[in-house]
Amino acid sequence: MAVYINQPMFPVDFLRPKQARFDNPGSGFDGGVNGIGEPISIETSGGGIITATYSEMVLEGPDERFEVLNWLGARLNGGFRFINVPVVNDKIGPFPVIRGTRRPIITGIPHSDGSLFSDGSGYSQATVYGEVTEDAALNAGILSMRVYGAARGVFRWSDFFSIYHPTKGWRVYRSWELIDKTEEDDPVYRLALAPPLREAVTAGTRVELARPRCVMKLPKGVTIPWEYSGWYSSRPTVQFTEAF
Repeated sequence: MAVYINQPMFPVDFLRPKQARFDNPGSGFDGGVNGIGEPISIETSGGGIITATYSEMVLEGPDERFEVLNWLGARLNGGFRFINVPVVNDKIGPFPVIRGTRRPIITGIPHSDGSLFSDGSGYSQATVYGEVTEDAALNAGILSMRVYGAARGVFRWSDFFSIYHPTKGWRVYRSWELIDKTEEDDPVYRLALAPPLREAVTAGTRVELARPRCVMKLPKGVTIPWEYSGWYSSRPTVQFTEAF
């Protein structure tokens, strides 16, 4: 049986991709054509899959990044082992501006006595997060959540978010319609989802809006080769597809 929980995180910051792409293909199919030859689209109950691509990662010179690239190929080639892939939404999410920049996560938080860890680091926490307010079943297409700390209206168009499911692990969702919103501080949003829920959730489940993540694998026929040119110069691209 596949294990979707407790997977490592793809080190996107360290590998420095120049481009990112996230998509949700396979959410519908053609069910015949009408009288003028146009296809009649039918939605799939599972809502397709989440895909991700990080392109032109900057590997320059003989440094540790080539070791990471080698590890990714060793772990993921074949598509039967998984990794959590983050959606880097740092500058476009509903996050507050702190010290001149939009920040999804704050770091350097000390212990209650004001001290830090021995290496000088502190705790970290998301500036914006959510909480499910009503139970929702597997494949539910509507979810209600309260969002805390947002610096703008969340889901005014659409925002990515993720939920850690006990069996299916981290899964990414986004809204395609804001059905309702309460008028209060830290409002409750009622959303139409894409894709539908991968696992049932209960009220009180935490929702992550800062760097949402999804457990993923390599698509069929895709590998991560260890390659470079010249003096260890490489710009690899890595593709992922949602793990099932």
